[in-house]
Amino acid sequence: MIDDDSTKRRDVVKGAATLGVVGLAGCSGGGDGGEGSSGDGGDGGDDGGEVTITIGGTSTGSSTQAAGQALARAAQQHSDFLNVSVQETQGWTANLYEYANDQIPAMGVDNNSLSKALSEEGPFAEDPVDTLPNQGFLFTSLQIHWVGLEGSGVESVADLREGGYTIYPIQPGFGTRLLTEEILKEAGLWEQNDILNVDTGDIPGAVEEGRVDALCLYGANGVNLSGWCQEVDVRSGGGLNLLEVDDEFRSVVEEHPGAILEEVEPYGYEQEVTAYTDTLTAWSLAGQWAFSPDIPARATEEVCRLAIEHEETLRESDPTTLEYTPEAMTQTVIPEIDVHAGVADFFEANDVWNDSWSRGDE
Repeated sequence: MIDDDSTKRRDVVKGAATLGVVGLAGCSGGGDGGEGSSGDGGDGGDDGGEVTITIGGTSTGSSTQAAGQALARAAQQHSDFLNVSVQETQGWTANLYEYANDQIPAMGVDNNSLSKALSEEGPFAEDPVDTLPNQGFLFTSLQIHWVGLEGSGVESVADLREGGYTIYPIQPGFGTRLLTEEILKEAGLWEQNDILNVDTGDIPGAVEEGRVDALCLYGANGVNLSGWCQEVDVRSGGGLNLLEVDDEFRSVVEEHPGAILEEVEPYGYEQEVTAYTDTLTAWSLAGQWAFSPDIPARATEEVCRLAIEHEETLRESDPTTLEYTPEAMTQTVIPEIDVHAGVADFFEANDVWNDSWSRGDE
C-alpha cells in the first residue's frame, strides 16, 4: 500500500512546509463542541441540506482549537448550510489515530505527522494507521522555540548538552511534540535530561512552582503565542528568557525534513525575554485542515470560501489567523496524498491547482 521511498516523501514535505512558513511567517492574524456527524460526512449528507463538520481541534488553548473555533464562528455567521463543531483531542499526531479509528471526520494536522504516517516512520513504524484523510489547506505555521527559567542555570542549548536538567518538549501526542522530540534526540539533548511529560494545561503550574528548567513554547504565524504558552508567560513571574542557540542545533533543524529554521524578533511575550539573546530561533511546523472523503465536496469548498471571504470574522475570534490567499492555501499539499474533492474544486476555480496533485473521490 505504501512504498518505501521515504527520502523522496520527506523531501516533498519539506518543500511544501518551506513555502508555507517562509511565505506566511509574520502574517497577522460557533461550534458547540458536539459530535456532529462523525465519519458519515455530516448531517444532511450530500442531498443539499445542512452539513456539520466535526473537527479534531487538539487541546484547549491550542492554536488549532483557536483556529477551529474561529472557523465555527464564520460558518455560523456567513454560511447558509455549513456548521462547524470543534472537538477536543490530544494533538496533531494523535488526530491521525483518532481518524483511523473513526472518532473524528476532520482535523488539524501537521505535515511532519502526515509524512511519518505515509512512510510508516516515527511512531507510525510500530503502530501504523490504515487510512489517511484527504488534504485540505494550510491554516497555521507554528514557530517552536526554547525558553529557560530564571535561576535554572540554563542560558543556552549548549548547557542542556551537559545534562541533568528538567525539560518540557511539549505535550505527548502533539505534532509539535513529535517534531521537537525528533530534533532534540538528533541534537543530543534527550537522554541526559529529565523529560517532563504533562499536558499543556498543567505546564503553567509546573513553571510557576519551578519544577522545570527549560521548555519549548510556540507562537502562531509570527503574531502571538499559543493560548497555553501565553499562560506559561503570565505565570512565570517574569522569569522566562530565550535560550542562545548554537550552530550545532541550527544545523540539526536545517537538516530535518519536517522543520524549517527561522530566526525572528521575539513576539507575544508580556515580559522581556532577551537576557541571553535577542533572537527567537525556531523550528517551524506547518499545519493544515484535513477531511474525510465522506464529507460532501460542497462542504469543504465552503470552508475554503469562508477562509478567503471572511478573514475579518476569523480574526475577530482568532487574532493569529493567516492572511489567506488561494496560493498560500496550497502550500501544504503533499502530492502523494489525495486533496479533498471540494478543496480541489476551490483550487481549480482559483487557478492554483497543480496537475501533479491527486484529487480525492467524492
